[in-house]
Amino acid sequence: MYRRFACRMVVLGIIAGVGSASADVVVVPAGHGVLRDIEIKQLAIGDPAPDFELFGVDFRYHSLARYEDAKAVVIMFICNHCRVSADYEDTLIELANRYREKGVQFIAINPNPGHKVAADGFLKMVERAQQKDFPFPYLYDETQKTAHAYGPERTPHIFVFGQDRKLAYKGSIDNYHEPPFFLADALDAVLDGKPVQTPVTREGMGQYQVFGCTVKYLTPEERKAKGLR
Repeated sequence: MYRRFACRMVVLGIIAGVGSASADVVVVPAGHGVLRDIEIKQLAIGDPAPDFELFGVDFRYHSLARYEDAKAVVIMFICNHCRVSADYEDTLIELANRYREKGVQFIAINPNPGHKVAADGFLKMVERAQQKDFPFPYLYDETQKTAHAYGPERTPHIFVFGQDRKLAYKGSIDNYHEPPFFLADALDAVLDGKPVQTPVTREGMGQYQVFGCTVKYLTPEERKAKGLR
């Protein structure tokens, strides 16, 4: 049923080299709050996790470095307003609680600025986290600096990093609540020191796709007007 939420994604299979790292270039299509097609760089498998410092619903700042002892880190781009993202909250809560005992840290980040989607504003985030009793930090990326560093296309969009903080998996949580269970499978592989069997899920890959609502990226003009680079 949620396939209706997935807009057609134009994926450019080109690589932009930055030193020894690389990035996939993708296009988030216009529509549903995205004013025009937005080209973004997305982390490629094997890329290191960018650090960040973001304010959370616990009224504290969180950085990736704060969780350096975790055996694996799951960065989840989610939001309040998207029905697909909300539908997966219970799944993420269950997975976070299950894998916490194995040394995995889940971190949720909302990449949608509140002035663009009122339901995704910070105070609404606080309300949602309290209502659902999130067992993980829920952070506000108001400037979208972190979103641009990682490159999520949808909410929800998952990035899994091993203990070396290299990207091992990116994409969806599962196949519309059915197998394959991509996130759980990726975590099991990472914790066992094995390669992830399906390291990427992306639009147009049949059951191996990322789906949800588009991240509400600001246009370059909107960023400039707000003094953002």
